[in-house]
Amino acid sequence: MRKVLLLFTCLFSISVFSQIKVLKNETLVEIGKDNSVGLYKKQDKFTINYQDLNTSNLNTFRSFSFLNVNGDVEDLYKLITDGFIDTPIGNITLELPNDIIELHYEKNYGQPTVQFIQYINKNRKYVGKSQFLNKKQVDKIFGRTNGKSALYGKPATMNNMNTVKPATASTSAPSNSKTKKSRK
Repeated sequence: MRKVLLLFTCLFSISVFSQIKVLKNETLVEIGKDNSVGLYKKQDKFTINYQDLNTSNLNTFRSFSFLNVNGDVEDLYKLITDGFIDTPIGNITLELPNDIIELHYEKNYGQPTVQFIQYINKNRKYVGKSQFLNKKQVDKIFGRTNGKSALYGKPATMNNMNTVKPATASTSAPSNSKTKKSRK
């Protein structure tokens, strides 16, 4: 009887003091990604993730986030792409709630590029740098090439991302048409 009571007490104490807790799975939508830089949306909060090239460890990824208040995502995209047309003399400094971001423009092989420089927690000692991005890469990250830029103002739902479109008549080839090349 003592052994049964002891076993019951041990099992009960383990179940009462368990350390694992199940959390809700929140939706995170990828707007666009190119190499090691990506833009993600969670509700009305946008996050840019990038691989930090300023550290010796190549597995260091950093991110900065901001809310889409008054179309800030669209404004950031426009600010970046305007820098490709008319390259600013110095870095463009942006203050976010937690970080300071600088847009550093430079020409690489004659092509204008931009780099995110992040001062983590607004401290100039801790700096993260993304890879240099050209206009085509920025368009891909901000969802201009895949049509996901339409999600800027919409709530983030995974159902919108996983819909399958049926094949249309213009994309499918007729089954009985054959082309032959003549031999000479």
